[in-house]
Amino acid sequence: QVNFVVCQLFALLAAIWFRTYLHSSKTSPFIRHVVATLLGLYLALFCFGWYALHFVIQSGISYYIMIIIGVENMHKYCFVFALGYLTVCQITRVYIFDYGQYSADFSGPMMIITQKITSLAFEIHDGMFRKNEDLTPSQRCLAVRRMPSLLEYLSYNCNFMGILAGPLCSYKDYITFIEGRSYQLQQSEANGKEDAKYEQTDPSPNIAVAQKLLICGLSLLFHMTITKTLPVEYNIDDNFRATASWPVRFFYLYVSLMAARPKYYFAWTLADAINNAAGFGFRGYDKNGVTRWDLISNLRIQQIEFSTSFKMFLDNWNIQTALWLKRVCYERATFSPTIQTFILSAIWHGVYPGYYLTFLTGVLMTLAARAIRNNIRHYFVESPAVKLCYDIITWMATQVAISYTVVPFVLLSVKPSFTFYSSCYFCLHIASILVLLVFPLKRTQKGSKKHESVQPVWSKKLEEENLLQKNNYSTTNNSFSQKQEVTCRYQALKQ
Repeated sequence: QVNFVVCQLFALLAAIWFRTYLHSSKTSPFIRHVVATLLGLYLALFCFGWYALHFVIQSGISYYIMIIIGVENMHKYCFVFALGYLTVCQITRVYIFDYGQYSADFSGPMMIITQKITSLAFEIHDGMFRKNEDLTPSQRCLAVRRMPSLLEYLSYNCNFMGILAGPLCSYKDYITFIEGRSYQLQQSEANGKEDAKYEQTDPSPNIAVAQKLLICGLSLLFHMTITKTLPVEYNIDDNFRATASWPVRFFYLYVSLMAARPKYYFAWTLADAINNAAGFGFRGYDKNGVTRWDLISNLRIQQIEFSTSFKMFLDNWNIQTALWLKRVCYERATFSPTIQTFILSAIWHGVYPGYYLTFLTGVLMTLAARAIRNNIRHYFVESPAVKLCYDIITWMATQVAISYTVVPFVLLSVKPSFTFYSSCYFCLHIASILVLLVFPLKRTQKGSKKHESVQPVWSKKLEEENLLQKNNYSTTNNSFSQKQEVTCRYQALKQ
C-alpha cells in the first residue's frame, strides 16, 4: 500500500512535468508515447518487481494475436487469451502465494490492462470489419479504423498515468490526447451550431486536480480514522449476532460497508487526478462554459451515497468498468445479458469465492429491483409528499441491499460469507426470488417506458447524467478516422 501511494504521488508529479515540458505543442507524439510507456513500466517494476513482466507479456502476446489472426476473429481470441492469462495469474497469486493478502497484488494492474486489450480488440473489429450501419452510435464513435503500432499499443496499455490504478479509457481518446487534439473541442448548442465564446485551446486542469486531491485527502483521513473502527468482519461476530437486535445489525451493516468505500474513493480519485494533471480527461464545456474533466472519471460519490436504486448505485460506482462490461458483453450478448455481464464481472475481479457469491447475489438484486421499480414506482410519484417518502424508503432499501450483497466481496471466503447470510436467514435472497415470482420481468418491460416521464425530477436528472456519461464519448478523431464516422453528442472536432 505504501509503494502504491508513493508511486501514485510520483506519477502525479510526473504528470505535471509531462504536461509542462512534453506538451504536444513542443514534442512529437513518438516522444510522448516513449516517455509515457517507459515511466509506466518503471513504476510497475518499482511496485511489483519482476512480476511487472506479466504486463509486457500479456500485452505483447495480445498484439501478436491481433496481427496474425486478422480483424474478423481477433476480438474473440484476444478476449479469451487476455482474460485467461489474467485468471491464471490470479489463481497462482491467490492459491499458491498469499491467499487474502495484497502485498504483491500485481493482478490489479493486469485487470486494467485486460480491459484495455479486450476493448481495443472489439473497437478494431468494429472499425475494420463490421459494416458501419450494423454498429450502435457508441460503437461507431469508438471504432478504430487502423491497426495501432506496437509503440502505440504498449503506450495505451502501460502508460504511467493509468498502469497502477487505471482508469480504463478508450484507445481513440488516449491517442487524441497524446497527439494534442483533445483540446480542439467546443461546446455545441442544442441546435447543433457551435458556440464560439467557449473556444479555448488549452484549458487548465489545475482546479479540477486540486478538487480531486482534496477529495483524496478527506477519503484517506476517513479511511485511517473511521474505517478501522468499523470492521466488516464484526458483522459475523458471534457475540454481536447473539446480542444485537435486527435494526442494530442492519444499521451496523450499512455503516461498516459505507466505511469500507473511502479507500476506493481515494485510489480512483487520485488516478483520475493524475490523468487530469497530464492533460488527459477533458470532456468539453458545460452550458455555462465551465470545463469538464470527467471523461474518464471512475465514480460519482454523491450519487453513490444517495442512490435510490440498485442500478443508480452501479451506474456511478467503478464507471469505466461498467462501461467496459456494457461494451464487450452486455451489448453483444445473445441471451441473458444481465447474467452474462455479472459472470464476466466476477471472473474479471478474481478467483476468491466471495466475488462469485457477491455477483450471483447481485444478479438477483438487480432483477428484483428492476421488477419493483417498473411495476410499482408509478403509483408513488403523483404526489410530491408521497414521492419524497418513496425516495427515502428506496434509498434505505438500496443501501441495505448493496451492503448485504457486497459482504462476501470483502470477506472473500465461503465460510464467513455463508455465516453472514445464514445469520440473516438469506432474507434478501428469498425476498428477491419472491419479487421475481410476483412481478415477472416480461411484465415489467411493458411498463418501463409508460411511466418514465413521472420520475422525480432530481432522480431523472441523475439518470440522464448517467446516460450521458455512458453515451457521450469524446469525438475527437484520429488521423485515420473516416469521414462518415458519427459525431458524439455535445462535442465536435474543431476543423
